[in-house]
Amino acid sequence: PPSSPPPTTTPPPAGGPCRVGYTVNAWNTGLTASVTITNTGATPINGWSLGFTLPAGQSITSGWNATYTPTSGAVTARNVSYNETIAPNASVTIGFQASHTGNTGEPTSFTLNGLACTIA
Repeated sequence: PPSSPPPTTTPPPAGGPCRVGYTVNAWNTGLTASVTITNTGATPINGWSLGFTLPAGQSITSGWNATYTPTSGAVTARNVSYNETIAPNASVTIGFQASHTGNTGEPTSFTLNGLACTIA
């Protein structure tokens, strides 16, 4: 991937007012994922659920800063009491630990409250 950030003057593609950054740190049978959700809209997001599909073979064993259901397949991460509001231009970082069977890939898309997010 290119190392330079995309220009900030480019409007986001059609979809929700959100951007998701996803970073994986994997080892032989496990991984941790750090997920940063940024509100790119003009109004606060009050209460959120982030939907994504884990690659086959990955199963969440624990998580932080959100609740995760179910633990594999199409997962929904929901806010917890202390991070339910995401102000405009602000971010919330959540994460989880998962086991895997060799596939340490990343989800290919994310939705926030049902609207597609751009991927950072």
